[in-house]
Amino acid sequence: MDDVGLVSFFMEIAALHSAEKVTFLCIGTDRSTGDALGPLTGSKLLEYGFPHVIGTLPSPCDADNLVARVAEIPPEHIIIAVDACLGPPVALGYYFVSNESLQPAQSVGVCLPAVGHYSLAAIVDINGPKPYRTLQTTPLHRVMVMAEQIAAAAAKGFGIGC
Repeated sequence: MDDVGLVSFFMEIAALHSAEKVTFLCIGTDRSTGDALGPLTGSKLLEYGFPHVIGTLPSPCDADNLVARVAEIPPEHIIIAVDACLGPPVALGYYFVSNESLQPAQSVGVCLPAVGHYSLAAIVDINGPKPYRTLQTTPLHRVMVMAEQIAAAAAKGFGIGC
């Protein structure tokens, strides 16, 4: 879906769960342009005023600390997992959303536990033979625009303003 469709996705979640009971789990690292989508989105969600966000630029949630960071989330919270992914050329710049968990780091072959009650995967670049290299060289502008689109759609969907 596109960024307009994201608003509907977040509105559906907001109809069932208040922002106070939702934790955004924004997965990624600031050491790779493509994978920085998570921390960029997390930082923007905080700017919009969301109360519970894990994974920001100053404190990323990455492969090294994912399990420990998930353990910080209160068990009664609903988790919306956000991560970057690689996809087919026709999907570049779009989003896959689901009412199911997300499997982080699949595109680079790392085995991490599935996370989230809801998931959003942003197709930041095209899948190819060298996924790690592709994420390293993904255009930063695309990632920044997509992070802002996600955060703005979440804010609109939950009725939260900056």
